[in-house]
Amino acid sequence: METNAVADQRRRLVAARRVHWARTRRITAILLLLWLATGFCTVFFARELATWSLFGWPLSFYLAAQGASLVYLAILGVYVLAMRRADRRFVAALKEAA
Repeated sequence: METNAVADQRRRLVAARRVHWARTRRITAILLLLWLATGFCTVFFARELATWSLFGWPLSFYLAAQGASLVYLAILGVYVLAMRRADRRFVAALKEAA
C-alpha cells in the first residue's frame, strides 16, 4: 500500500515538472520569436520605414537606435514576470503532490 502512495506521488511530481517545462519552453519560444522579429524587421524594412519620421528622425533609425533596445528590455521584463508566475505555479503543484 505504501509503495502505491510513493508511486502516485512520483507520478504527480513528474507531471508537475513536465507542465512547468512545457510552460517554460513556450514562454521562451514566444519571446525569442518577438526578439527575432524586432531585430529582423528593423533591418529588412529599413528603406520603407525611412519614409516615415518620428521626432524628426527616420523611423528606421529610431527603431534601430532606441526602439529595439526598449523592446528587448520589455522582453526581459515579461520573461521575468512570466517565469516568476510559472515558478509559483510549479511550487504550488509540488506542495500539492507532496
